[in-house]
Amino acid sequence: MIIKDTEFGEVIVRKNAWVKGVKFSISTSGRLQMSVPKYTSEFLAKRYLKSSRDAIRQQLPVKDPASQRARDYQKKQLMKKAREYLPYRLEYWAKRYGYQYEKCRLSHANTRWGSCSSNRTISLNIGLMKVPEPLRDYVILHELAHLNHMDHSKAFWAEVASHDRNYKAHERKLKLFSPGV
Repeated sequence: MIIKDTEFGEVIVRKNAWVKGVKFSISTSGRLQMSVPKYTSEFLAKRYLKSSRDAIRQQLPVKDPASQRARDYQKKQLMKKAREYLPYRLEYWAKRYGYQYEKCRLSHANTRWGSCSSNRTISLNIGLMKVPEPLRDYVILHELAHLNHMDHSKAFWAEVASHDRNYKAHERKLKLFSPGV
């Protein structure tokens, strides 16, 4: 459930059967988030929010609602660009080097550029659309190499190097960017 609040913007209300009281936190999107018992009504959630304003202001770094909307818009635009680009670029490199994966998934994780799971699903962060193309390609090639080596062994790095001679420089440059949106 989402509560619209004039001061805090959109407040995410998460109902949980295991929660005993009301807990406030900041979501990854920068919004205020309330965890409440499963039976809590919207009326009670709003009432508790109203009575807790001073404590929330003092304890949590709630972002301005306008910056929340700006982040949402940026994320939406990056997702659109990523859908148009990343799956096709992944397919290009996979065909070029003979890799076979099951699925491409787009994410917006705050800490990872990509991942490869044992079920051969490759996840790519939409934040890759903010970095130069050689760095995007490095991440894609890195994740494709994980299809053969699910670790960062010498064999893994040798495979990455066989596809990207400048992988060490690309890895260093990538650290100058943040995957979060």
